[in-house]
Amino acid sequence: MTETLTLWRPTGPEELALVKASGWRAWPPRLPEQPIFYPVLNEDYAIRIARDWNVPASGVGYVTRFQVDAAFAARYPVQQAGGRTILELWVPAEELAEFNRHIVGRIEVVREFRQPAD
Repeated sequence: MTETLTLWRPTGPEELALVKASGWRAWPPRLPEQPIFYPVLNEDYAIRIARDWNVPASGVGYVTRFQVDAAFAARYPVQQAGGRTILELWVPAEELAEFNRHIVGRIEVVREFRQPAD
């Protein structure tokens, strides 16, 4: 059995629609201004981004969770993007298709945040 690494990704509605269109099995290609795909290593960090950045930007933010082959993921060193728990993998955009091939199972939405009703 393949050993997996659990990753999270804060996601807005446009990106989530593309993930859904893939059958919940792949992340969409990066846009030209997005040279890095960066899933995060803990749910709390993903929640903060989805709630504090995605909601103000688009009215809704999602936290997704997925598994990736741990041996494959090891090629991407963990990056500390701030405090001790702000940990990410930095996957170059040109390697995202290969990264997607190493996702085990489906990408799932585990949390949803929306702007409060007035």
